[in-house]
Amino acid sequence: MPANNDIRLLSLLETNKIISPEKSAEIQKEVIDKEGNLSVFLIAQKIVDEEKLTELKAEVYGLNYFNLADNEVPEAILNFLPEEISRTYKIICFGKENKSIKIGLVESNLKAIEAVNFLAADEKLKVEYYLISNSSFQKAFKQYQKLEEEISSALEVKAKEEGEELVTVSSESSDLNTDDINSAPVSRIVSVVIRHAVEARASDIHIEPFAKESRVRYRIDGILHTSLTLPKSIHNAVIARIKVLAKLKLDETRVPQDGRIRLVINNREIDFRVSTLPLSSNEKVVMRILDTVSGVQTLESLGFNQIALRRMREGIKKTSGIVLVTGPTGSGKTTTLYSILNILNQEGVNISTLEDPIEYEIKGINQSQVRPRIGFSFANGLRSLLRQDPNIIMVGEIRDEETAELAIHASLTGHLVLSTLHTNDAIGAVFRLLDMKIERFLLSSTLKTVVAQRLARRLCEHCKKETDLSVDAKQDMVNELKGLPEAVIKMELPEFTNFDELFIKYKLCQAVGCQRCENTGYSSRVSIAEVIEINEALKEMINNGDKNFNLEAVKKTEDFISIKQDGIIKVLKGMTTMEEVLRVIES
Repeated sequence: MPANNDIRLLSLLETNKIISPEKSAEIQKEVIDKEGNLSVFLIAQKIVDEEKLTELKAEVYGLNYFNLADNEVPEAILNFLPEEISRTYKIICFGKENKSIKIGLVESNLKAIEAVNFLAADEKLKVEYYLISNSSFQKAFKQYQKLEEEISSALEVKAKEEGEELVTVSSESSDLNTDDINSAPVSRIVSVVIRHAVEARASDIHIEPFAKESRVRYRIDGILHTSLTLPKSIHNAVIARIKVLAKLKLDETRVPQDGRIRLVINNREIDFRVSTLPLSSNEKVVMRILDTVSGVQTLESLGFNQIALRRMREGIKKTSGIVLVTGPTGSGKTTTLYSILNILNQEGVNISTLEDPIEYEIKGINQSQVRPRIGFSFANGLRSLLRQDPNIIMVGEIRDEETAELAIHASLTGHLVLSTLHTNDAIGAVFRLLDMKIERFLLSSTLKTVVAQRLARRLCEHCKKETDLSVDAKQDMVNELKGLPEAVIKMELPEFTNFDELFIKYKLCQAVGCQRCENTGYSSRVSIAEVIEINEALKEMINNGDKNFNLEAVKKTEDFISIKQDGIIKVLKGMTTMEEVLRVIES
């Protein structure tokens, strides 16, 4: 949007009391004056939801607004616009009455309007333009090519090429020629699988061989869902096609391989990290989707509570020491580190990272990919980084004693070190580092802040509904929260007065499922976390090897919200469900 339209949009947000005049001035300075994307910023910061923003933008453009999210477009109407024009200009034909058609635009695009007017003139049709959200467009555009239909048609072509039924094709042979790998049907299958994964907000694609079939699964919001099943006969060709895209060795099927692909999907550049794994008879492929366009999220948008935010901000203000983020695989540790790096990324500091892999490229930060196979490990890389005059070092993960020792010594010599560790809770990080042979006096003097987190699925705002829990389940929630000081509870739940009225003032919600959340009832994820600041009292306990160093000791020395308590607070806020909190905590 041109800058003057951005300013008009900010003015409308003020008029509608969505933001204050002070916030408007701040946004103009931070985003518009720096030629940033205002719409992306407003949605990422959760200042306004996408549909409301589109409605306000329609007013700026002088267009009508329409929400296509809950409407199915008849095929005959949709096909008034060729798929290629719809894709190129991000426009949809969603209505037709007599001699009038309704066109939805994601942006007020003159070239798009010219293209539609050209097509409409041929049939002497009047065109009514509406502004629609990108989500509306993506949902409607999916109707051009339903996943199963695309795969079926591609497989039919493949079957005709081979001159026999797919079910009878032998899958024993793994010999593939170039024509098989690059044939149009196989290429199309791979592109369709990848594109639908991106549109479904998947974080990973799994392509797995079984005795009689090949299964494609998407991981969406941390849960794997089977997307489709392919005949076993084309599994090797699909894997080989992905290997070609990732520039991996086609003839090497005995050892794992890793590679990267960068593709443009729906006008967005998206990176894919490809990993192959040899199984008993065939290879499995997992593709991690790294959507670099969405950018790094803020700590607030990730969902950290007020105490966690304050502790983390205080921890990263220090010029030396170690800040650790802990949790199991897939708990969002790296995402949190990127958010912290984004805060620290200033002109006057030198930030260097060692990662495996580099998930998001951040301008202004020196990011390096470790390659253990050629001797460039976290430990060796950390030695080299210390000669690069860094102020802040981010080590992707502390995996061994050598890396732990180097990280400690780097923090002792005036560097702020950020890293991750695999432990279940914040206090476990201390014992894990002690197990790695770190001296107590070194650990107590360098460890500053420990964050432990999980990712729970957020309830879909469009279909969640109020529910109730059993008396016992509610009592368990109350008993857990009773361990918190009243001031801490009120910080997160402002309307809290006493536990007897807790479930009157705060309603519990359950997942339902609608078209917008692919009928899962959940959309995106929220962090549930606990943060410990290693204060003077805790330093002394670590240094002295005090056997009473535990959570009770932490609670006596500072305000503390445990992961489970944070999860319960988010359940009371209607952000997630108790089942989801228990699922991620128990995992």
